[in-house]
Parts: sequence; C-alpha cells; structure tokens
Amino acid sequence: MNMEFYRKLPIPKDIKEEYPVSPELQARRDACVTELKNIFEGKSDKFVLVIGPCSADKEDSVLDYISRLRTVQDKVADKIMIVPRIYTNKPRTTGDGYKGMLHQPDPNAEPDLLNGIISIRRLHLRALAETGFGCADEMLYPENHRYLSDLLAYVAVGARSVENQQHRLTASGLDIPVGMKNPTCGDLTVMMNSITAAQHSHMFLYRGWEVKSAGNPHAHAILRGYVDTKGHSAPNYHYEDLVNVYEMYQKSGLSNPAVIVDTNHANSGKQCLEQVRIAKEVLHACRHSADIKKMVKGLMIESYIEDGAQKIGPDEVYGKSITDPCLGWEKTERLIYDLADVL
Repeated sequence: MNMEFYRKLPIPKDIKEEYPVSPELQARRDACVTELKNIFEGKSDKFVLVIGPCSADKEDSVLDYISRLRTVQDKVADKIMIVPRIYTNKPRTTGDGYKGMLHQPDPNAEPDLLNGIISIRRLHLRALAETGFGCADEMLYPENHRYLSDLLAYVAVGARSVENQQHRLTASGLDIPVGMKNPTCGDLTVMMNSITAAQHSHMFLYRGWEVKSAGNPHAHAILRGYVDTKGHSAPNYHYEDLVNVYEMYQKSGLSNPAVIVDTNHANSGKQCLEQVRIAKEVLHACRHSADIKKMVKGLMIESYIEDGAQKIGPDEVYGKSITDPCLGWEKTERLIYDLADVL
C-alpha cells in the first residue's frame, strides 16, 4: 500500500471514557431524540429546524451561536424544535481544502486527527451541557460515528455519500433520525433506495465486527437541489417537487414518510440570503396541501453569526463561515420568529 501508517488512534470506547457523558446529560440528549422521533412519526406537529454553520470551525464562535439559538428556542418551543448543526466533517468535491474540525481542529494549522477526535467530542459535549441541545452532524465517515454516538440527536448522509453501501448499512443500525440527501445529480430514486436500505435490517462488517442492524424507521429524505448536466444549480423544493416526492413515498411502503428541505446548497445556488425566501415558500406549499404539510417535517438552514463566507487566514472575522456562505444571526433570528408566526 502506498501510504504511511502514521499513528494508531484511540478506539471510541477509550475516548468516551476520557470525555464521558453524565447520566443527566444522557437523559437530556435522549429526550431530544424522543421528541424528534415523535415528530417524524407524526405524534407531534412541531416543525424541525436543523440549523447552524456550514462547518463547525471554531469552538468559541460555534458555542456562542448555539447559545443564541437556545434563547430563541425557548420562545418558540410550542411550534418549533431546533436541532443545531455542529458539522465537524466537511466533504470536499475534489478532496482538497479544509475538511472540517475532525481533520483540522485549528483551520490555520496542519491536520491533526487525534486532536480532532477529541475536539469534536468536546464540542458536542459542551453544546449539550451548556445549552441542552442534542445536535446534528454529518456522517461523512461511518466508522467514526461511534466517537459521537451517545451525543448526537440527528445525522445527515450527504449528497456524495448517499449511494455508498457502508453509509446506508450504518444508517440502518442507528437509533436516531437519519436524513438521506438526494445525490448531486438529482436522481430521487437514488435517495429513495437509500432510505429503503436504511430502514431495513442488514448483516455487515463494521469496525472489525460482523454486526446485524435492526433497521431505522426514522430514515427520511432531505431535498438539497442538484446540479444539471451543464453544471448549473437546480432547485427541488418547489410545490411540484414536493408532490413528486409524496407520490414516490406513497408507492414505496416506507415507514414514516418525511422530508426535510435544505434551503441552501443547490436549492439556493449557494446564495445564502435566498434561504429566507425558500423557507417561506416551503411553508406556503405546506399551507396549500395537507399531504405536503404532513410529509414536510422541517428545514435545514445554513446560518452563523455573520453573513457570507471568508477565506481561512490570520484576519478571519469572528463567526463568519470559512466554507459555504451562511445566513447571519440577525436575519436568522428574524426568520425563525417569522416561521413560528406562520406555523
């Protein structure tokens, strides 16, 4: 093999013992998971907002942002359930560039995966302890999920991973809601097949074990737009798109038909300010159709303290994304209250 085995990393059990979750915090996270499951099962009519930075880059600014969400959540708790995005793994289209806190806990330093594993667990642990939120992360690397498995309330499988067998099978063994994004090409049958695989039981190899998954009845769709054959972004959040997904679900026999609409990425053409308009259009579709209202469980929004994005460097602006552009805090806060008023 043409690679250097750099150093042996601690197994998840060792990291969890070094950075443990108290029984009180575990109960708090489990309550978040139960509430989410009730929403996806239709037992609760609350609306889910999976919201936060494109990539969790700095511990201090991410926790500052999530603390602000806590204040807002307390005011809209009767209508909205907020699940903060703490995305510690960043997929890269070409493989190059900043790959997230797991790889580089300091974006201005060299990769350090040992410190990265510790940093992402500490960040999720602090978020739970200091704000009471069970948070979301992207399952970019299925074998790494167990480093955070006792902390996360929600997981997303990204557009570049959703057709991968190991992601699908691992999702089938998780006990939290898992969102399967449509692939970048936009083929919704790939997404639906992924949900089917995640909802079924499987025998497979995981972290050196032969395991059997129970199947995950809370695996569901995330619509994030797509890129057409000419390389242009194209949306799939419009009323007609939602009707199409509803009809696909009706033919599928899948449990708990559900959709989360990603308001950024190809749906917005990465024009982060468009997320406000898109969010409100999705709610308008829900008001127009009882079937769509029942199926659409929430939105995924990329938001941080400052509008836009910036390059990594010594003059970085506090709370401004170093990956995709995000909606700033003032606009985010206003949007959440506007959504609550409509709901």
